[in-house]
Amino acid sequence: MSAHISNERPQPDQVLVDIADYVLNYEITSETAWSTAHYCLLDTLGCGLEALTYPACTKLLGPIVPGTIVPNGAKVPGTPYQLDPVQAAFNIGTIIRWLDFNDTWLAAEWGHPSDNLGGILATADWLSRTAVAAGKAPLTMKQVLDAMIRAHEIQGVLALENSFNKVGLDHVILVKVASTAVVGRLLGLTRDELINAISLAFVDGQSLRTYRHAPNTGSRKSWAAGDATSRAVRLALIAQKGEMGYPSVLTAKTWGFYDVSFKGQPFKFQRPYGSYVMENVLFKISFPAEFHSQTAVEAAMTLHGKLLWSGRSVEDIRHIRIRTHEAAIRIIDKKGPLNNPADRDHCIQYMVAVTLIFGRLTAADYENNVASDPRIDLLRDKIECIEDPQFTKDYHDPEKRSIANALTVTFNDGSVWEEVVVEYPIGHKRRRTEGIPELIKKFKVNLARVYASKQQSCVLDLSLDFATLAALPVQEWVDALT
Repeated sequence: MSAHISNERPQPDQVLVDIADYVLNYEITSETAWSTAHYCLLDTLGCGLEALTYPACTKLLGPIVPGTIVPNGAKVPGTPYQLDPVQAAFNIGTIIRWLDFNDTWLAAEWGHPSDNLGGILATADWLSRTAVAAGKAPLTMKQVLDAMIRAHEIQGVLALENSFNKVGLDHVILVKVASTAVVGRLLGLTRDELINAISLAFVDGQSLRTYRHAPNTGSRKSWAAGDATSRAVRLALIAQKGEMGYPSVLTAKTWGFYDVSFKGQPFKFQRPYGSYVMENVLFKISFPAEFHSQTAVEAAMTLHGKLLWSGRSVEDIRHIRIRTHEAAIRIIDKKGPLNNPADRDHCIQYMVAVTLIFGRLTAADYENNVASDPRIDLLRDKIECIEDPQFTKDYHDPEKRSIANALTVTFNDGSVWEEVVVEYPIGHKRRRTEGIPELIKKFKVNLARVYASKQQSCVLDLSLDFATLAALPVQEWVDALT
Protein backbone atom coordinates (compact mmCIF):
# COMPACT_ATOMS: atom_id res chain seq x y z
CA MET A 1 0.00 0.00 0.00
CA SER A 2 1.58 3.28 -1.08
CA ALA A 3 1.86 6.31 1.19
CA HIS A 4 -0.20 9.36 0.27
CA ILE A 5 1.85 12.09 -1.37
CA SER A 6 0.38 15.58 -1.14
CA ASN A 7 0.21 17.51 -4.38
CA GLU A 8 -0.56 20.78 -2.63
CA ARG A 9 1.78 23.50 -3.91
CA PRO A 10 3.97 24.59 -0.97
CA GLN A 11 5.05 28.09 -0.08
CA PRO A 12 8.53 28.99 -1.40
CA ASP A 13 11.48 27.84 0.68
CA GLN A 14 12.62 30.53 3.10
CA VAL A 15 16.12 30.58 1.56
CA LEU A 16 14.63 31.65 -1.79
CA VAL A 17 12.43 34.28 -0.15
CA ASP A 18 15.29 35.74 1.87
CA ILE A 19 17.50 36.14 -1.21
CA ALA A 20 14.73 37.75 -3.25
CA ASP A 21 13.72 40.15 -0.49
CA TYR A 22 17.35 41.14 0.08
CA VAL A 23 17.91 41.81 -3.60
CA LEU A 24 14.73 43.84 -3.99
CA ASN A 25 14.53 45.70 -0.69
CA TYR A 26 17.85 46.10 1.10
CA GLU A 27 19.37 49.58 1.01
CA ILE A 28 23.17 49.63 0.72
CA THR A 29 24.46 52.39 2.99
CA SER A 30 28.00 51.22 3.75
CA GLU A 31 30.58 53.62 2.29
CA THR A 32 33.19 50.88 2.71
CA ALA A 33 31.12 48.55 0.56
CA TRP A 34 30.66 51.14 -2.20
CA SER A 35 34.35 52.07 -2.17
CA THR A 36 35.48 48.43 -2.19
CA ALA A 37 33.06 47.62 -5.02
CA HIS A 38 34.62 50.43 -7.06
CA TYR A 39 38.11 48.96 -6.65
CA CYS A 40 36.75 45.46 -7.18
CA LEU A 41 35.28 46.47 -10.54
CA LEU A 42 38.59 47.88 -11.73
CA ASP A 43 40.59 44.88 -10.53
CA THR A 44 38.15 42.38 -12.00
CA LEU A 45 38.11 44.06 -15.39
CA GLY A 46 41.90 44.28 -15.34
CA CYS A 47 42.18 40.55 -14.70
CA GLY A 48 40.06 39.97 -17.78
CA LEU A 49 42.28 42.19 -19.90
CA GLU A 50 45.39 40.26 -18.88
CA ALA A 51 43.66 37.00 -19.83
CA LEU A 52 43.22 38.33 -23.37
CA THR A 53 46.97 37.82 -23.87
CA TYR A 54 46.51 34.04 -23.54
CA PRO A 55 45.37 32.16 -26.71
CA ALA A 56 44.00 29.30 -24.59
CA CYS A 57 41.48 31.80 -23.26
CA THR A 58 40.70 33.82 -26.38
CA LYS A 59 39.95 30.70 -28.44
CA LEU A 60 36.78 30.27 -26.33
CA LEU A 61 35.52 33.82 -26.91
CA GLY A 62 33.15 35.34 -29.41
CA PRO A 63 29.70 34.33 -30.68
CA ILE A 64 28.67 30.70 -30.94
CA VAL A 65 28.18 31.18 -34.68
CA PRO A 66 31.27 33.01 -35.99
CA GLY A 67 30.55 36.44 -37.41
CA THR A 68 27.32 36.99 -35.49
CA ILE A 69 26.80 40.55 -34.27
CA VAL A 70 23.80 41.36 -32.09
CA PRO A 71 22.24 44.82 -32.57
CA ASN A 72 22.25 46.60 -29.21
CA GLY A 73 24.01 43.57 -27.77
CA ALA A 74 26.53 43.61 -24.93
CA LYS A 75 30.15 44.32 -25.81
CA VAL A 76 33.04 42.29 -24.44
CA PRO A 77 35.80 44.63 -23.15
CA GLY A 78 39.09 44.38 -24.98
CA THR A 79 37.55 42.56 -27.94
CA PRO A 80 35.50 43.44 -31.07
CA TYR A 81 32.60 41.22 -29.98
CA GLN A 82 29.02 42.43 -29.50
CA LEU A 83 26.86 39.53 -28.34
CA ASP A 84 23.56 38.51 -26.82
CA PRO A 85 23.69 38.87 -23.02
CA VAL A 86 23.96 35.14 -22.33
CA GLN A 87 27.00 34.61 -24.56
CA ALA A 88 28.49 37.96 -23.51
CA ALA A 89 28.23 36.86 -19.89
CA PHE A 90 30.16 33.69 -20.74
CA ASN A 91 32.84 35.73 -22.52
CA ILE A 92 33.25 38.30 -19.76
CA GLY A 93 33.04 35.70 -16.99
CA THR A 94 35.66 33.55 -18.69
CA ILE A 95 38.26 36.29 -19.11
CA ILE A 96 37.70 37.44 -15.53
CA ARG A 97 38.43 34.01 -14.07
CA TRP A 98 40.97 32.65 -16.54
CA LEU A 99 44.16 33.51 -14.66
CA ASP A 100 42.84 32.94 -11.11
CA PHE A 101 43.77 36.55 -10.29
CA ASN A 102 40.41 38.11 -9.31
CA ASP A 103 39.01 38.47 -5.80
CA THR A 104 38.42 35.60 -3.37
CA TRP A 105 36.11 34.69 -0.50
CA LEU A 106 37.22 32.03 1.97
CA ALA A 107 34.87 30.30 4.39
CA ALA A 108 33.33 26.83 4.71
CA GLU A 109 33.08 27.23 0.92
CA TRP A 110 35.47 29.35 -1.08
CA GLY A 111 35.00 31.11 -4.38
CA HIS A 112 35.45 34.31 -6.34
CA PRO A 113 32.44 36.64 -6.04
CA SER A 114 33.59 38.99 -8.78
CA ASP A 115 32.90 36.11 -11.20
CA ASN A 116 29.33 37.43 -11.08
CA LEU A 117 30.43 40.53 -12.98
CA GLY A 118 30.17 38.49 -16.19
CA GLY A 119 26.40 38.31 -15.97
CA ILE A 120 26.01 41.72 -14.33
CA LEU A 121 27.99 43.74 -16.86
CA ALA A 122 26.66 41.88 -19.90
CA THR A 123 23.06 42.34 -18.81
CA ALA A 124 23.50 45.98 -17.78
CA ASP A 125 25.26 46.87 -21.05
CA TRP A 126 22.62 45.13 -23.18
CA LEU A 127 19.76 46.75 -21.26
CA SER A 128 21.42 50.17 -21.55
CA ARG A 129 21.98 49.94 -25.30
CA THR A 130 18.43 48.68 -25.80
CA ALA A 131 17.05 51.54 -23.71
CA VAL A 132 19.02 54.20 -25.57
CA ALA A 133 17.87 52.76 -28.90
CA ALA A 134 14.28 53.14 -27.69
CA GLY A 135 14.87 56.70 -26.50
CA LYS A 136 14.93 55.76 -22.83
CA ALA A 137 17.48 56.33 -20.07
CA PRO A 138 20.33 53.80 -19.74
CA LEU A 139 21.50 52.11 -16.58
CA THR A 140 24.39 53.74 -14.72
CA MET A 141 27.57 52.20 -13.42
CA LYS A 142 26.27 52.73 -9.87
CA GLN A 143 23.67 50.08 -10.66
CA VAL A 144 26.48 47.75 -11.71
CA LEU A 145 28.30 48.41 -8.42
CA ASP A 146 25.04 47.87 -6.52
CA ALA A 147 24.56 44.51 -8.23
CA MET A 148 28.16 43.54 -7.44
CA ILE A 149 27.70 44.25 -3.72
CA ARG A 150 24.52 42.16 -3.64
CA ALA A 151 26.03 39.28 -5.64
CA HIS A 152 29.09 39.23 -3.39
CA GLU A 153 26.81 39.12 -0.36
CA ILE A 154 24.61 36.28 -1.58
CA GLN A 155 27.55 34.12 -2.66
CA GLY A 156 29.59 34.90 0.43
CA VAL A 157 26.89 34.51 3.08
CA LEU A 158 25.80 31.18 1.60
CA ALA A 159 29.46 30.12 1.71
CA LEU A 160 30.10 31.04 5.35
CA GLU A 161 28.64 27.89 6.91
CA ASN A 162 27.90 25.61 3.94
CA SER A 163 30.60 23.52 2.29
CA PHE A 164 29.59 22.51 -1.21
CA ASN A 165 33.03 21.07 -1.96
CA LYS A 166 32.59 18.49 0.80
CA VAL A 167 29.64 17.03 -1.09
CA GLY A 168 31.56 17.14 -4.39
CA LEU A 169 29.94 20.24 -5.88
CA ASP A 170 31.91 23.13 -7.30
CA HIS A 171 31.58 26.59 -5.80
CA VAL A 172 30.31 28.00 -9.10
CA ILE A 173 26.84 26.91 -8.00
CA LEU A 174 26.95 30.02 -5.81
CA VAL A 175 27.88 32.18 -8.81
CA LYS A 176 24.85 30.83 -10.64
CA VAL A 177 22.52 31.53 -7.71
CA ALA A 178 23.90 35.00 -6.96
CA SER A 179 24.03 36.06 -10.61
CA THR A 180 20.47 34.86 -11.21
CA ALA A 181 19.22 36.95 -8.31
CA VAL A 182 20.96 40.22 -9.19
CA VAL A 183 20.44 39.89 -12.94
CA GLY A 184 16.78 39.33 -12.17
CA ARG A 185 16.71 42.66 -10.35
CA LEU A 186 18.38 44.39 -13.31
CA LEU A 187 15.75 42.88 -15.61
CA GLY A 188 12.96 44.22 -13.40
CA LEU A 189 11.55 40.88 -12.29
CA THR A 190 8.70 40.94 -9.80
CA ARG A 191 9.19 39.30 -6.41
CA ASP A 192 7.42 36.12 -7.53
CA GLU A 193 9.37 36.01 -10.79
CA LEU A 194 12.62 36.48 -8.91
CA ILE A 195 11.82 33.64 -6.49
CA ASN A 196 11.03 31.47 -9.52
CA ALA A 197 14.35 32.38 -11.13
CA ILE A 198 16.37 31.56 -8.01
CA SER A 199 14.57 28.22 -7.72
CA LEU A 200 15.54 27.47 -11.32
CA ALA A 201 19.19 28.07 -10.42
CA PHE A 202 19.03 25.51 -7.62
CA VAL A 203 17.07 22.91 -9.58
CA ASP A 204 19.56 23.22 -12.46
CA GLY A 205 22.34 20.67 -12.85
CA GLN A 206 25.37 21.63 -10.75
CA SER A 207 29.04 21.29 -11.68
CA LEU A 208 31.18 18.61 -10.08
CA ARG A 209 34.60 19.60 -8.76
CA THR A 210 36.26 16.95 -10.91
CA TYR A 211 38.14 19.51 -12.97
CA ARG A 212 39.78 21.06 -9.89
CA HIS A 213 41.34 17.92 -8.43
CA ALA A 214 43.97 15.35 -9.32
CA PRO A 215 44.10 13.36 -11.51
CA ASN A 216 41.62 15.37 -13.63
CA THR A 217 42.65 18.98 -12.95
CA GLY A 218 42.08 20.94 -16.13
CA SER A 219 41.22 24.20 -17.84
CA ARG A 220 37.47 23.97 -17.28
CA LYS A 221 38.12 25.52 -13.88
CA SER A 222 39.07 28.67 -15.81
CA TRP A 223 35.74 28.95 -17.65
CA ALA A 224 33.38 27.26 -15.18
CA ALA A 225 32.38 30.59 -13.62
CA GLY A 226 31.75 32.09 -17.05
CA ASP A 227 29.48 29.16 -17.74
CA ALA A 228 27.67 29.64 -14.40
CA THR A 229 27.09 33.38 -14.70
CA SER A 230 25.89 33.03 -18.31
CA ARG A 231 23.51 30.26 -17.29
CA ALA A 232 22.17 32.61 -14.63
CA VAL A 233 21.32 35.23 -17.26
CA ARG A 234 19.51 32.57 -19.27
CA LEU A 235 17.47 31.43 -16.26
CA ALA A 236 16.55 35.00 -15.27
CA LEU A 237 15.35 35.67 -18.83
CA ILE A 238 13.27 32.49 -18.76
CA ALA A 239 11.65 33.57 -15.50
CA GLN A 240 10.96 37.00 -17.01
CA LYS A 241 8.84 35.30 -19.65
CA GLY A 242 6.61 33.86 -16.94
CA GLU A 243 8.11 30.39 -16.66
CA MET A 244 7.10 28.71 -13.42
CA GLY A 245 9.43 28.05 -10.51
CA TYR A 246 9.79 25.22 -7.99
CA PRO A 247 8.99 26.54 -4.52
CA SER A 248 10.34 23.64 -2.45
CA VAL A 249 13.37 23.04 -4.66
CA LEU A 250 15.56 22.83 -1.56
CA THR A 251 13.34 21.10 0.99
CA ALA A 252 11.24 18.68 -1.08
CA LYS A 253 11.54 15.19 0.37
CA THR A 254 13.68 12.85 -1.78
CA TRP A 255 13.72 15.14 -4.84
CA GLY A 256 14.91 18.44 -3.35
CA PHE A 257 18.42 19.85 -3.36
CA TYR A 258 19.05 19.07 0.30
CA ASP A 259 18.25 15.36 -0.06
CA VAL A 260 19.80 14.87 -3.49
CA SER A 261 22.93 17.01 -3.24
CA PHE A 262 23.52 18.10 0.36
CA LYS A 263 23.27 14.86 2.34
CA GLY A 264 19.88 15.83 3.70
CA GLN A 265 21.23 18.84 5.57
CA PRO A 266 19.64 22.29 5.33
CA PHE A 267 21.74 25.37 4.76
CA LYS A 268 23.08 27.12 7.84
CA PHE A 269 23.48 30.87 8.12
CA GLN A 270 25.90 32.88 10.24
CA ARG A 271 24.48 36.32 9.49
CA PRO A 272 21.71 38.06 7.50
CA TYR A 273 22.41 39.57 4.08
CA GLY A 274 23.89 43.07 4.11
CA SER A 275 27.22 44.27 2.70
CA TYR A 276 29.67 42.29 4.87
CA VAL A 277 31.18 40.25 2.05
CA MET A 278 32.17 43.14 -0.20
CA GLU A 279 33.60 44.97 2.82
CA ASN A 280 35.79 41.98 3.69
CA VAL A 281 36.56 40.48 0.29
CA LEU A 282 40.14 39.45 -0.46
CA PHE A 283 42.00 40.87 -3.45
CA LYS A 284 44.73 39.02 -5.27
CA ILE A 285 47.16 41.84 -5.84
CA SER A 286 50.71 40.55 -6.02
CA PHE A 287 50.40 36.98 -7.30
CA PRO A 288 48.04 35.01 -9.57
CA ALA A 289 48.04 32.19 -7.04
CA GLU A 290 45.22 30.16 -5.50
CA PHE A 291 44.37 32.26 -2.47
CA HIS A 292 45.22 29.72 0.21
CA SER A 293 48.82 30.02 -1.00
CA GLN A 294 49.05 33.83 -1.23
CA THR A 295 50.79 34.24 2.13
CA ALA A 296 53.08 31.27 1.39
CA VAL A 297 54.22 32.94 -1.82
CA GLU A 298 54.72 36.24 0.00
CA ALA A 299 56.86 34.43 2.60
CA ALA A 300 58.78 32.71 -0.21
CA MET A 301 59.54 36.11 -1.77
CA THR A 302 61.10 37.16 1.54
CA LEU A 303 63.16 33.98 1.61
CA HIS A 304 64.28 34.46 -2.00
CA GLY A 305 65.71 37.84 -1.07
CA LYS A 306 67.43 36.32 1.94
CA LEU A 307 68.95 33.60 -0.27
CA LEU A 308 70.40 36.23 -2.58
CA TRP A 309 71.75 38.25 0.33
CA SER A 310 73.34 35.19 1.99
CA GLY A 311 74.95 33.82 -1.15
CA ARG A 312 73.04 30.54 -0.87
CA SER A 313 70.86 28.93 -3.55
CA VAL A 314 67.90 26.58 -3.69
CA GLU A 315 70.34 23.72 -4.32
CA ASP A 316 71.54 24.20 -0.73
CA ILE A 317 68.06 23.50 0.67
CA ARG A 318 67.36 20.09 2.22
CA HIS A 319 63.78 20.62 3.46
CA ILE A 320 61.03 23.25 3.60
CA ARG A 321 58.19 23.01 6.06
CA ILE A 322 54.97 24.92 5.33
CA ARG A 323 52.85 25.39 8.43
CA THR A 324 49.40 26.05 7.06
CA HIS A 325 45.63 25.73 7.52
CA GLU A 326 43.40 22.76 6.75
CA ALA A 327 41.80 24.18 3.61
CA ALA A 328 45.20 24.65 1.96
CA ILE A 329 46.11 21.03 2.64
CA ARG A 330 42.78 19.85 1.25
CA ILE A 331 42.99 21.89 -1.94
CA ILE A 332 46.59 22.64 -2.95
CA ASP A 333 48.92 20.25 -1.11
CA LYS A 334 49.85 18.22 -4.17
CA LYS A 335 52.57 15.69 -4.96
CA GLY A 336 53.40 13.92 -8.21
CA PRO A 337 53.34 15.11 -11.81
CA LEU A 338 51.59 18.35 -12.76
CA ASN A 339 50.06 18.10 -16.20
CA ASN A 340 49.01 21.61 -17.19
CA PRO A 341 48.84 25.23 -15.97
CA ALA A 342 45.55 24.57 -14.18
CA ASP A 343 47.26 21.76 -12.26
CA ARG A 344 50.24 23.92 -11.31
CA ASP A 345 48.35 26.96 -10.03
CA HIS A 346 46.64 24.68 -7.51
CA CYS A 347 49.86 23.23 -6.10
CA ILE A 348 51.36 25.12 -3.16
CA GLN A 349 54.69 23.33 -3.58
CA TYR A 350 54.95 24.48 -7.20
CA MET A 351 54.11 28.09 -6.36
CA VAL A 352 56.60 28.26 -3.49
CA ALA A 353 59.33 26.54 -5.52
CA VAL A 354 58.97 28.92 -8.49
CA THR A 355 59.05 31.94 -6.17
CA LEU A 356 62.15 30.74 -4.36
CA ILE A 357 63.98 30.00 -7.61
CA PHE A 358 63.03 33.05 -9.69
CA GLY A 359 61.91 35.63 -7.14
CA ARG A 360 58.55 36.07 -8.88
CA LEU A 361 55.26 34.35 -9.60
CA THR A 362 53.33 35.41 -12.70
CA ALA A 363 50.65 33.75 -14.81
CA ALA A 364 53.32 32.87 -17.36
CA ASP A 365 55.16 30.82 -14.72
CA TYR A 366 52.50 28.11 -14.93
CA GLU A 367 53.22 27.48 -18.61
CA ASN A 368 55.26 24.54 -19.89
CA ASN A 369 58.40 26.50 -20.74
CA VAL A 370 58.87 27.46 -17.09
CA ALA A 371 57.52 24.22 -15.61
CA SER A 372 60.12 22.23 -17.55
CA ASP A 373 62.93 23.70 -15.39
CA PRO A 374 64.14 20.60 -13.45
CA ARG A 375 64.92 22.66 -10.35
CA ILE A 376 61.20 23.15 -9.70
CA ASP A 377 60.30 19.49 -9.20
CA LEU A 378 63.49 18.85 -7.24
CA LEU A 379 62.51 21.61 -4.83
CA ARG A 380 58.85 20.54 -4.75
CA ASP A 381 59.90 17.15 -3.43
CA LYS A 382 61.57 18.84 -0.45
CA ILE A 383 58.46 20.76 0.61
CA GLU A 384 56.19 19.35 3.33
CA CYS A 385 52.85 20.82 4.46
CA ILE A 386 51.56 20.39 8.00
CA GLU A 387 48.35 21.75 9.48
CA ASP A 388 48.48 24.22 12.34
CA PRO A 389 45.12 24.00 14.21
CA GLN A 390 45.40 27.64 15.28
CA PHE A 391 45.85 28.73 11.65
CA THR A 392 42.72 26.74 10.77
CA LYS A 393 40.79 28.32 13.66
CA ASP A 394 41.85 31.84 12.66
CA TYR A 395 40.91 31.09 9.05
CA HIS A 396 37.29 30.53 10.13
CA ASP A 397 37.17 33.31 12.75
CA PRO A 398 34.85 36.03 11.29
CA GLU A 399 36.84 38.73 13.11
CA LYS A 400 40.18 37.57 11.71
CA ARG A 401 39.59 35.65 8.47
CA SER A 402 43.34 35.08 8.23
CA ILE A 403 44.96 32.91 5.55
CA ALA A 404 48.21 32.16 7.35
CA ASN A 405 51.25 30.30 6.09
CA ALA A 406 54.67 29.94 7.68
CA LEU A 407 57.82 28.69 5.94
CA THR A 408 60.86 27.13 7.63
CA VAL A 409 63.95 26.32 5.55
CA THR A 410 66.51 23.68 6.57
CA PHE A 411 69.78 23.51 4.64
CA ASN A 412 72.02 20.61 3.71
CA ASP A 413 74.54 21.60 6.39
CA GLY A 414 71.85 21.27 9.09
CA SER A 415 71.36 24.99 9.66
CA VAL A 416 67.79 26.27 9.95
CA TRP A 417 66.55 29.76 9.18
CA GLU A 418 64.02 31.46 11.39
CA GLU A 419 60.48 30.75 10.29
CA VAL A 420 58.84 33.39 8.07
CA VAL A 421 55.17 33.85 9.00
CA VAL A 422 52.58 35.81 6.99
CA GLU A 423 49.05 35.77 8.41
CA TYR A 424 47.25 38.26 6.17
CA PRO A 425 47.98 38.75 2.44
CA ILE A 426 48.26 42.24 1.02
CA GLY A 427 44.77 41.93 -0.46
CA HIS A 428 43.18 41.43 2.99
CA LYS A 429 40.89 44.03 4.58
CA ARG A 430 43.46 44.51 7.36
CA ARG A 431 45.98 45.66 4.73
CA ARG A 432 43.68 47.83 2.57
CA THR A 433 45.76 51.00 3.05
CA GLU A 434 48.81 49.16 1.78
CA GLY A 435 46.95 47.18 -0.86
CA ILE A 436 44.75 49.64 -2.76
CA PRO A 437 47.63 51.67 -4.31
CA GLU A 438 49.11 48.37 -5.52
CA LEU A 439 45.70 47.33 -6.88
CA ILE A 440 45.53 50.56 -8.92
CA LYS A 441 49.02 49.88 -10.26
CA LYS A 442 47.87 46.39 -11.26
CA PHE A 443 44.88 47.90 -13.09
CA LYS A 444 47.09 50.34 -15.00
CA VAL A 445 49.48 47.56 -16.01
CA ASN A 446 46.58 45.49 -17.31
CA LEU A 447 45.15 48.41 -19.30
CA ALA A 448 48.53 48.83 -20.96
CA ARG A 449 48.44 45.19 -22.13
CA VAL A 450 45.50 45.93 -24.44
CA TYR A 451 45.10 49.66 -25.13
CA ALA A 452 47.21 52.45 -26.59
CA SER A 453 48.22 55.31 -24.30
CA LYS A 454 45.40 57.64 -25.35
CA GLN A 455 42.72 55.03 -24.66
CA GLN A 456 44.35 54.11 -21.34
CA SER A 457 44.11 57.74 -20.25
CA CYS A 458 40.46 57.91 -21.31
CA VAL A 459 39.58 54.79 -19.30
CA LEU A 460 41.44 56.07 -16.24
CA ASP A 461 39.68 59.45 -16.44
CA LEU A 462 36.33 57.66 -16.44
CA SER A 463 37.20 55.04 -13.84
CA LEU A 464 39.42 56.21 -10.99
CA ASP A 465 37.04 58.72 -9.40
CA PHE A 466 34.07 57.01 -7.76
CA ALA A 467 31.55 59.79 -8.41
CA THR A 468 32.51 60.09 -12.07
CA LEU A 469 32.27 56.34 -12.63
CA ALA A 470 29.04 55.87 -10.67
CA ALA A 471 27.17 58.48 -12.74
CA LEU A 472 28.36 57.15 -16.09
CA PRO A 473 25.93 55.31 -18.39
CA VAL A 474 26.99 51.68 -18.58
CA GLN A 475 27.37 51.58 -22.35
CA GLU A 476 29.67 54.61 -22.31
CA TRP A 477 32.07 52.93 -19.90
CA VAL A 478 32.03 49.70 -21.89
CA ASP A 479 32.55 51.59 -25.15
CA ALA A 480 35.70 53.14 -23.67
CA LEU A 481 36.98 49.59 -23.18
CA THR A 482 36.13 48.29 -26.63
